[in-house]
Amino acid sequence: MSTKGSNGQAKNLGRSPSESQRGDASAVPRMDGPAGIRNVALVGRSGAGKTMLVEALLAATGVIARMGSIPEGTTLSDSDPAEVHQQRSVALAVVPLSLDGIKVNLIDTPGYTDFVGELRAGLRAADGALFVVSASDPIDAATTALWAECERAGMPRAVVISRLDHPRADYDAALAACRGAFGESVLPLHLPVRSDGAVTGLLGLLAGTVSDYRSAGRAADRRAERPAVRPAEPAELAAAESARGALIEGIIAESEDETLMDRYLGGEDLALETVVEDLETAVARGSFFPVLATSAETGVGIDELLEVLGSSFPSPLERPLPAVTDLDGVPARKLICDPAGPLAGEVVRTSIDPFLGRVCLVRVFSGTLRQDSAVHVAGHGLSARGHQDHDADERLTHLHSPLGSALRPTPQCVAGDICAITKVGSAETGDTVSAKELPLLLLPWDMPEPLMPVAVKAASRNDEDALAKSLGKITAGDPTLRVERNAETHQLILWCMGQAHADVVLDRLREQGVKLETVGVITPLRETFAAPASGHGRYVKQSGGHGQYAICDIDVEPMERGAGFEFIDKIVGGVVPGPFITSVEKGVRAQMQKGVSAGFPVVDIRVRLVGGKAHSVDSSDAAFQAAGALALREAAAATRIQLLEPVSAVTITVPDEFVGAVMSDLSSRRGRLTGTTSADGEGTEISAEVPDDELLRYVVELRALTAGTGRFRRSYLRHEPLPPNVTPPVLNV
Repeated sequence: MSTKGSNGQAKNLGRSPSESQRGDASAVPRMDGPAGIRNVALVGRSGAGKTMLVEALLAATGVIARMGSIPEGTTLSDSDPAEVHQQRSVALAVVPLSLDGIKVNLIDTPGYTDFVGELRAGLRAADGALFVVSASDPIDAATTALWAECERAGMPRAVVISRLDHPRADYDAALAACRGAFGESVLPLHLPVRSDGAVTGLLGLLAGTVSDYRSAGRAADRRAERPAVRPAEPAELAAAESARGALIEGIIAESEDETLMDRYLGGEDLALETVVEDLETAVARGSFFPVLATSAETGVGIDELLEVLGSSFPSPLERPLPAVTDLDGVPARKLICDPAGPLAGEVVRTSIDPFLGRVCLVRVFSGTLRQDSAVHVAGHGLSARGHQDHDADERLTHLHSPLGSALRPTPQCVAGDICAITKVGSAETGDTVSAKELPLLLLPWDMPEPLMPVAVKAASRNDEDALAKSLGKITAGDPTLRVERNAETHQLILWCMGQAHADVVLDRLREQGVKLETVGVITPLRETFAAPASGHGRYVKQSGGHGQYAICDIDVEPMERGAGFEFIDKIVGGVVPGPFITSVEKGVRAQMQKGVSAGFPVVDIRVRLVGGKAHSVDSSDAAFQAAGALALREAAAATRIQLLEPVSAVTITVPDEFVGAVMSDLSSRRGRLTGTTSADGEGTEISAEVPDDELLRYVVELRALTAGTGRFRRSYLRHEPLPPNVTPPVLNV
């Protein structure tokens, strides 16, 4: 592929790594074009070893002197206080390294389900992915769900079987599990070589050489010795012959040269360069997934992985760019990854620094972002998440190359690269950064819907302003968080992805000095009359001068569900003057909004005004509004008030093996099953009607029930009578 050869890079995939990779990479070069850039996301379930693999790669290339520690909170990519506290990644981080003049932006993404929004942002910024699987753990449903995320993004991948040093590591079992879960296009480039039961080296299936890491030193040490490379022994080659044949056949099956398979099966010894070229093409196309074996602790496989990163992964020139429109939504000219093209970048993450303010990671897709230039920042299409459409012209006074949380000044960032901008007050995650004279909008990536509500309140009135300001900062960087002030319950609701996400949000609020507490979420009910009733409203006050005088009589009866409200004038003889009839209706409506029993709005009733009295001097609009409200309250006291709870239409997608358990659980939640359908290879879709109160923590409980694979969506359906055995909440009104 010409984009790789243009930098004079040796194509050594599958062979012994070159000495030049061990050169000084502590100063990552500034790139002048996208051909020399690789953006690679590390994807895998939490605990697979992604973060420590990043540390090993950085140590091997001289970016850091020694590998950090997750328990000690010293890794480059997990520097967020929430990550140190939870001992796992909760946000994406970008750490670049240098390989023979190639800049590789490693994008460490969280593996826990609650932070799938960060994963999708990382995939948006990447052009390829390292899919990390632990050799000591089985391929679970959460891992296959992450693989599906990469599939939906059309992401080229290489599979990394990590943690070969673990006492329970079983490379062969892990490889077989990967092939069973991900398909037959998953094939190894190397086989482990063992000594005294431990993996001490790798046999390259294409090159027929063995990299012996016994004398290379620990991966934690900067500039550890390179592994010794020797020709494989005849017995080793014989044992690997079957795997080598399967690898070559798998590679040439993806070749554009249709004669290669016939030539190979005919006994021709294909040139290594030809096979490697086809391998690189297949990986970049996303139709073939090479498997590598590594140990971040011992360093085994790190050199081979570096070769794959530099020589096999696609450059930004080889990946399609997101669709683009103007600010009115009209499709604009298709962009290409050209530093001289129109500027179009995207904010893939926003964090808040106490000194720098907003720090935004930007993937530049087209054009060149330069320091001290005027740009247009636009965010459209997320108003449903509480992010109103916004546009602003800003001047970039500071441009940086990110290294985890560290920032290094840089004068420019070309198409295909990733940079950080600071002190841009209007930028939020998902925003488009474009030229001031040619504003553009990139089609946003799919944002997951937060489905777990958490109610919070400030510890004191003085903390309310601090809470509002801090929430504004956090939501600017987290599109998966939705903030709602419920008009009926008056609660401040944080809609989160799950409990872990909620914990991170609450921790960040407290770190900013906000004193708050969580309270139970109140499901907004409705009230209605269970039977007809009559009410007498008398509002008479005399206090000198003009008084207040209004009397009205009403009949109230329930209506069908969803019918709303109907007010009928049945006054005879003008006992209530015409202008005050409207006043009575206003008073009734106002009281309906406040509720007559538990403080929830009253719905589905018909009110007839049947009588009343007025005074020629003391009657007024306000008096008859008060009388109307009193009459409705009296009628409510004379009959039984029925509470109505909201019910949602829920669609749950789960693997087939969990269908029975999910259906049984729905029954325990007072859910009504309405149907099941096939989910196009993703399992089964279960449709049901479930009371909202049973869904408050359903996102957490569904994951526990389905090993992290279940997901659901919901939409309001209607209100239904609350069963008598369910204790209703009462609002403080």
